[in-house]
Amino acid sequence: MHRPSAVDCNVRDGIRRNDSVQMKRSQASRGKFYQHERRLTLGEDIIDGEGYRLSIGIVLCNGDRRVFWARRAGMRSWQFPQGGIKRDEEPEFAMFRELYEEVGLRNEDVEIIGRTDSWLRYQLPERYVRRHSTPLCIGQKQIWYVLGLRSPDSSIRLDCSERPEFDDWRWVDYWFPINDVVYFKREIYRQALTELGGFLLSASGPRIDASGFLLHGRPAEQ
Repeated sequence: MHRPSAVDCNVRDGIRRNDSVQMKRSQASRGKFYQHERRLTLGEDIIDGEGYRLSIGIVLCNGDRRVFWARRAGMRSWQFPQGGIKRDEEPEFAMFRELYEEVGLRNEDVEIIGRTDSWLRYQLPERYVRRHSTPLCIGQKQIWYVLGLRSPDSSIRLDCSERPEFDDWRWVDYWFPINDVVYFKREIYRQALTELGGFLLSASGPRIDASGFLLHGRPAEQ
């Protein structure tokens, strides 16, 4: 598991942009994620050679170790914030951009507690795969971050992009999302929460329910 530092970013019109120091850091660190990676682009999104869209996922915790759970705009499904990594972005920068666009939080509003050490993947059900699109996207591969909220709940805003991702949110128990998210994301949520939960067990503050590791810290039954 990897414990990264926060990105040093400038803010312009509410969106973070790389400064020269960040760009050098991005180029140096990008090798771990993109070395030997065959990459294609679909618009600004990056699709790897196997058809997985590169993206990030965010687990945002409050002081009670409950997690931010949001309803997709105009839909009945709930999920964690997530979003694609654009060309010339490193995962950490993409995470801060998505955090602002979807949740309205800036980097000073949160603390990075930890990050998954490698990519986690989920595959789309066949009926959601757009077979006629080029390049073909069959799912997503994600780096997941766990963040601690430093600012009050009132700092959270769902209207910081032209097309908001969410229209409602609430705090839920740490392990709750595994069984509430859409079925094809349950295994990647289990993997992410199990790995990131280790950071919360060692961090200061309230601890998450360790019994959840016994219940969820294993592969899902087929």
